[in-house]
Amino acid sequence: MSGGPPVAALPMYDLPQIAAANDALWASIAASLRAQGVEAPERLARGGDLAVLWRNPGLLLGQTCGYPYAKDLRAAVVLIATPEYSFPGCDGAWRRSFVVCAARDERHDLGAFRGAVAAVNGWDSDSGMNLFRATIAPIARRTRFFAAVIVTGSHLASLEAVADGRAELAAIDCVTFGLIKRFRPGLVERVAVVAESLPSPGLPFIASARLPDGTVAAVRNALFAALADPGLAEPLDALGLKGARLTTPADYERVLEIEREVEAAGYRRLG
Repeated sequence: MSGGPPVAALPMYDLPQIAAANDALWASIAASLRAQGVEAPERLARGGDLAVLWRNPGLLLGQTCGYPYAKDLRAAVVLIATPEYSFPGCDGAWRRSFVVCAARDERHDLGAFRGAVAAVNGWDSDSGMNLFRATIAPIARRTRFFAAVIVTGSHLASLEAVADGRAELAAIDCVTFGLIKRFRPGLVERVAVVAESLPSPGLPFIASARLPDGTVAAVRNALFAALADPGLAEPLDALGLKGARLTTPADYERVLEIEREVEAAGYRRLG
């Protein structure tokens, strides 16, 4: 292997309740890699700066958001595959965001939220910002729509901000929404879905572009073997992960097309 010590991480959907399921998935992938002669770490890496992780030259397997992948990462990483999840809002390798307000809020139309406070998990999020912006653009009519936008750091924190009244709208990735509904149903009951976004490609599995082609092929083979392993049925069900699809960088042009459409509508920044 070239580029540095091998590292693997699955940080995008790694809630504490499913960390063991992610560990089981990685253990299967790692065993398959070793059988193919590829050095693989015993454990998934957790914590640290995701922007640094995604560019780690030893990254064997990672997962990123489609927005930073399409905007900044395509020269630094190789696209391994795009996962397919079983939650409402998912369609093959594509998924949507759910725009939510507080369940107690009497407004049922997005237009009624002009002047409200919005929450985003991060400005580099496809589901929490880019798709949210695309949903608001047609009703913003080239003007500022929200009175303020707060950055929460995660979809869970955005849900909590809406439920607690610190924000009035947020866009939540449907996979995260489905997982939180399982593990914190009381929180989900405190919000209501006002709208669904356009679909967009899901969060891709990636590896460092510094890896040899043979290593990338071994990672892809190991991933698909694990996803097809009946012995992993329980952890895969916990993750809501039903498979993966081979995709190309061209598939993620849709992310940038959505951004360009929003900019053409005169709504360059969510606000």
